[in-house]
Amino acid sequence: FIGRVWNPPLRKINMSIFLIKTLTSLFYIGYSKFVPGTLASLAGFLVYVFFIKGNVALHLGLTILVTIIGFGLSARAEAIFNKKDARQIVIDDFYGMWVSLLFLPYSFKLSLAGFVLFRIMDGLKPYPIYKVEKLGGGLGVMGDDLLAGIYVNIILQVLLKLISLNF
Repeated sequence: FIGRVWNPPLRKINMSIFLIKTLTSLFYIGYSKFVPGTLASLAGFLVYVFFIKGNVALHLGLTILVTIIGFGLSARAEAIFNKKDARQIVIDDFYGMWVSLLFLPYSFKLSLAGFVLFRIMDGLKPYPIYKVEKLGGGLGVMGDDLLAGIYVNIILQVLLKLISLNF
């Protein structure tokens, strides 16, 4: 055994790759030929509307869980797909959608506005979002969507305050 390199069993490696691909592609949504990022954001929207429904504790807990998974596995997924921020990696779009709606009161219309604004913000990538996207690994993959989600959340929070001011 001395001097030899230990190689883990192939099955263990394959299972690890399978889990990374499954989670970062959001259960293979990322393999869609038609707008995988938008489909992943739509999945985040639907999970929010049908299951989270403004439950702040559940929303925050799940967002933290997806944050840990996304940041932890995105760099590995890039290595597996052999491409920076590979098209198949869409956990960031799912996550960004949830960040957009965090700490907001539940409303279908508000959630829909968050979805539309998030897709616009993610597409436009205003400063400094486009700079964060260029960073390496999980920070580059997840960071731009985190910022886009924060921007959208701020916009929605401000709109809610303005609407409630009764001009």
